[in-house]
Amino acid sequence: MVRSKITLFNRMLAEALGTFAMVFVGTGAIVIDQQFNGVITHAGIALTFGLIVLAMIYTLGDVSGAHFNPAVTVAFFAARRLESNVVIPYVLSQTVGALCASGLLWWMFPESNGLGATHAHGPHLRAFVMEFVLTLILMVVILSVSTGAQEKGITAGIVVGSVIGLEAMFAGPVCGASMNPVRSLAPALVSWQLGDLWIYLLAPIMGALAAVPLTRALRPTV
Repeated sequence: MVRSKITLFNRMLAEALGTFAMVFVGTGAIVIDQQFNGVITHAGIALTFGLIVLAMIYTLGDVSGAHFNPAVTVAFFAARRLESNVVIPYVLSQTVGALCASGLLWWMFPESNGLGATHAHGPHLRAFVMEFVLTLILMVVILSVSTGAQEKGITAGIVVGSVIGLEAMFAGPVCGASMNPVRSLAPALVSWQLGDLWIYLLAPIMGALAAVPLTRALRPTV
């Protein structure tokens, strides 16, 4: 596909579709694991999140940059890699995609408790710091392997998907390892479990923004 022919609508559709796939498959793995006596396992859930992000980066990265995450979009804008007029359309598209995914899962599994919503398992401050650090690490990686605001290349999908899977593997039991406001917002809204939502709206955005000056300190040309 020729980049100059890609419209804002194409980019918004790609962000909505990619976010839908990530939330449907990733939180769907959590729902199915709960419904079928742990058949997927925690490690399988972490791997599922990493693999679906990897697949969507390679599928849609040359259309929209494959953000699928408002924290990533805001950080790309803060790094002056993304034009201001697409920030709100991207975030709205990501939100719609995530809500559609959680809505479909609710329809399929109405008996599910939480639809894969993220919660702090322990003190809220610990979960907040964990989400902040996880997203900071993820965004440093994304800024380092991407070109402009495009997560597209031979290694970008593998590296970003691997980091997401790795962080979900070790930090999931602590905070759910969201690293993504809409990944947490959608199941929380649809299942109406809003108690810990503030953590997952604030910490990932703050962590992603903190990654911008850190990455510039490491790589002045970024």
